Amino acid sequence: MTETLPIAVTGVAGRMGRMLVDAVEEAEGAVLSGVTERPGHPWVGRDLGEVTGGAASGITVSDDPLELFARSRAVLDFTAPAATVAHAELAAQARIVHVVGTTGLSAEDDARLDAAGRHAVVVQAGNMSLGVNLLTELTRRVAAALGEDWDIEVVEMHHRHKVDAPSGTALMLGAAAAEGRGVALDEVADRGRDGHTGAREKGAIGFAALRGGDVVGEHDVIFAGAGERIILRHVASDRMIFARGAVRAALWGADRRQGRYDMLDVLGLARD
Repeated sequence: MTETLPIAVTGVAGRMGRMLVDAVEEAEGAVLSGVTERPGHPWVGRDLGEVTGGAASGITVSDDPLELFARSRAVLDFTAPAATVAHAELAAQARIVHVVGTTGLSAEDDARLDAAGRHAVVVQAGNMSLGVNLLTELTRRVAAALGEDWDIEVVEMHHRHKVDAPSGTALMLGAAAAEGRGVALDEVADRGRDGHTGAREKGAIGFAALRGGDVVGEHDVIFAGAGERIILRHVASDRMIFARGAVRAALWGADRRQGRYDMLDVLGLARD
């Protein structure tokens, strides 16, 4: 596309919200149309530049997403599940691209995103980075190539402040492994081991979540066979990779028909 895309950012006071603003402002073909925060937040009604410690930007922090979405063509949303599904309904009404990086979404939340995708473009992924999405596709292909004699474990580590576990990326990797094996993740996931658990179940996909320090994100997918292991790994050292990926998704989605998409679609990674 050749025109400049007006992009809104929700949850601007959060760490990711501020990074999303920076990513929009540095991206060619994008312009920041406005930002929101929850009603009652001390930033609401104030100039974005001033509340973030800089010069006045001319953009006032709003608590009215409907008004903002009406003058935008895309929205970047890394908030919380309840806020995201509410934003999805508003974005669908406005027929704008909704890029969702929110993690911890339930099956019910996903169903509401599906409903929104019947009216607008929804791009949702547990992780917006190029590297992680390549890892996801590799995981699917390796799982498809190896049989159930190979055990699969997904190990992730994040900073001490992360509130959900396993991470959205870990679940995305587990889902890719399950897809490669032709099974549903919910049927084979082992998300917690403690005490006398007995032997590992054949075909299970295990998860381990580590928390500590300021780790941005580390994910290992371990395929453990008799006498050998394959370890696929991604290490994130800068959160801006997620923000830049989200902007790329918004620019890509502006030229697409309504529907649910993910970052593999954005990156043109063909699935066999």
